[in-house]
Amino acid sequence: MASRVFAYIDHYQGQAVPASWETLGAAQNLAGAFGGTVTALVFGQGVEAIAVQAVHHGASEVLLAEDASLAEFRPEPFSTLLSDLLRKDGVEALLMPHTSRTREIAAQVAVDLETGVAPDVVAFEVKDGAILATRPIYAGKLFTRVVCRERRPQILTLRSRAFPKPEPDPSRSGAITRVALPALSPLSEVLGYKEAGGGVSLSDAAVIVSGGRGISNNPSLTPPAEIVDEKAKEVWRAQQGFALIRDLAAVLGAAVGASRAAVDAGYIPYSYQVGQTGKVVSPDLYIACGISGAIQHQAGMRTAKTIVAINRDAEAPIFKLARFGAVGDLFQILPPLTKALKERLGK
Repeated sequence: MASRVFAYIDHYQGQAVPASWETLGAAQNLAGAFGGTVTALVFGQGVEAIAVQAVHHGASEVLLAEDASLAEFRPEPFSTLLSDLLRKDGVEALLMPHTSRTREIAAQVAVDLETGVAPDVVAFEVKDGAILATRPIYAGKLFTRVVCRERRPQILTLRSRAFPKPEPDPSRSGAITRVALPALSPLSEVLGYKEAGGGVSLSDAAVIVSGGRGISNNPSLTPPAEIVDEKAKEVWRAQQGFALIRDLAAVLGAAVGASRAAVDAGYIPYSYQVGQTGKVVSPDLYIACGISGAIQHQAGMRTAKTIVAINRDAEAPIFKLARFGAVGDLFQILPPLTKALKERLGK
């Protein structure tokens, strides 16, 4: 039997996560190395359209599980179904996009099947019949190569934007096979959702503009008279600074990010945090404004293709990582930069 490579298609609110198609493209390359085929996995309710898209993006076959119990994400039914499918003969590897949902599933499946997981993979190759995966360690300061030689399937979660996305071809055809969900007594229940914030998704953004603690350092701004607490004044100044960040992001069609210092200070919600304890991103362009560049922040953005730093401190660590840097007051730099880009881009 030819080796099969499974590619898990993660989705949210009826739309496939863009990194899922990157994962499917990587699975095609891996299947070529093993001389096998790619099977996409789509679980949910009302997700047949995503299964069709998986075929268009290169899957030879799609295993589609549609059930009311899969309408909302819960790790137990998803991981149980996935483990059952992976127990079939000939499954060499499972590739998944690296998201909050797949991190849970991958861990539970690895326990079920007594195999290993290589998380947050940025590159891989096949050597002696096993996948040699490259992933960051020590807050992104080093990269290590890991391998699971004896156990199968090999499980990898792939970092978003680390692999190219295949172009869809509507003329492609492939088999879509429906699979049944095994009996399960769910241990968790979804009670509801709360909107964490709008705008461009940090994880998928090609351009990110981030602000740090320095975003509040504009003493020329005078808070309203009713704000008397010094901490409240600081937060108010930071909000005005983030308004400049948002203006630049709007012109570039970018996502807004922040350092942990800005989040901890209450300037902006946690969902915007980039770093070791926040989101790990790999945009084409990352603009760091008022961010010193502590190693914890670098761990979340150092794989960006181009980094631009704006900071008053010429010795800030962020400049060692940046390709372009501007030493100066961000409150004097951002407004004319935004204006010039708006004119240049015709916005």
